[in-house]
Amino acid sequence: MREMRREMARRPRRIVFNNDGDDAVYECEEPTAESLLAQRTTPLLGSQVDSIFYCPWCSGFGLTTMRGDVAERFVTTDRIFHRNITGALHEQGTDPSQIMSEFCRAHDLEYFWSLRMNDVHDGDMTPEGDLYYPELFPRFKRDHPSCLVGRRGQAPPFTRDGRCWSSVNFAEPLVRERCFRIIEDAVGRYDIDGIELDFCRHLCYFRSHAFAGEATREDLDAMTELLRRVRELVIARESKLARPLLVAVRVPDSVDYCRDVGLDLEAWLAEELADILIVTDYFRLRPWRASVELGARHDVPVFACLADPRITDEDANRQRLQPGTYRGRAAAAWHAGADAVYVYNLFDPYSPIWREIGDPAALRTTDKTYWASVMGPKGIEYYLVGGERHNEVATLCPDRPAALIQGEPLRVTVETGDEDIAAGPAVTLSLQLQDVLDPGALVVELNDTHVDGGVVDDGWLRLFPDASLLRAGANQITVELARPAGPAPVVRDLRLDVSYP
Repeated sequence: MREMRREMARRPRRIVFNNDGDDAVYECEEPTAESLLAQRTTPLLGSQVDSIFYCPWCSGFGLTTMRGDVAERFVTTDRIFHRNITGALHEQGTDPSQIMSEFCRAHDLEYFWSLRMNDVHDGDMTPEGDLYYPELFPRFKRDHPSCLVGRRGQAPPFTRDGRCWSSVNFAEPLVRERCFRIIEDAVGRYDIDGIELDFCRHLCYFRSHAFAGEATREDLDAMTELLRRVRELVIARESKLARPLLVAVRVPDSVDYCRDVGLDLEAWLAEELADILIVTDYFRLRPWRASVELGARHDVPVFACLADPRITDEDANRQRLQPGTYRGRAAAAWHAGADAVYVYNLFDPYSPIWREIGDPAALRTTDKTYWASVMGPKGIEYYLVGGERHNEVATLCPDRPAALIQGEPLRVTVETGDEDIAAGPAVTLSLQLQDVLDPGALVVELNDTHVDGGVVDDGWLRLFPDASLLRAGANQITVELARPAGPAPVVRDLRLDVSYP
């Protein structure tokens, strides 16, 4: 069975579609399976999506759309939840997780049941200090306030997400037991190929991390012991099914960052507690290849998570949501050796990316946009104040612009895919400048080769390097002042566009 599990984990995949379960709560016109599937699922048929990871909503730690006997059932239709069809589906003897399972089985799609390990959407507060949506605050937290990381409305000092006061503290045996029982219920209830433990929702698991900046050894071991129990549960279920069940974990892409928040990723992989490693969320800390190499050391496939960006500049964020950016992100991940691309928080089933980004060979001659940073810096310190110490990638964007100082070149590495240079693409290197400059005021190099000329267009300096200067993988761009300037010019953003005739 262990070898079968390994083979199943290594099966070829193109795109993994993560569905957070909001469709059942907010989007359906009718309380039917057809209406639920029409929102995000049925239109994916015929696309490059091989796997669906479905979350039964999981707000507030254990408030879900499941019919289970452990998790609390979210059936309210009050206020913004007036379209919630969960209760009606339960009366029909089904639920969203069951409907997704039946759909995947009917269409030969892989199906994972996904659990948000410590969701804190319930922690939003009004200016008056009340819960913004009390419907989301589960009974478990009301009955066991001592199991919370903080107190209502008081954000722990080592997170910048004000909702993290409502995180449950996994140092408490009662919390770990409840989490395990929810997983146990799902594993026994649904016809699944595996489970996903989504630790990125949300990254606050221990009071030690939240109030001291680093989880203790005891806390790390407590979480590892929970994963051991999950593995034993899965093995027991496998013996009854006579087929493998996989365990996937979604975590930040830094072993050290994970350790600081209480997730001993190296120990999990060394003990074979996870079959699939899914990396990144709303921030990246390391090049894709670093995660691929970590997976290779432990013989675990690595999925590159392409989450939606959270840049505060609306125009910059909108540009990063375009298909060309997703093509570029996927191409870079495939080139680095990722085993699949995993798309998070993009739910339009009619987007062209579902038929494009799962085939690295076809991507070679598609138009792509590469950014110095898609995600920006916001998320890095959002859950771990001081988390920047683990960062190894560029964060240049409007949320973190760079001032140009004479004699201090700005150097940025941009990851690309395996471009088809023979097909003759046009390459545009663009710098968004806070103050429009004469192009001659800057010296710009791509991979140690000077890029001449350039035009200023609506606040962007656009240069046109020869495509032969591009490298598959890491490309270094250097920007330097050619002569002294008055106020230091500021680079707000940097992008590399590759287009084919």
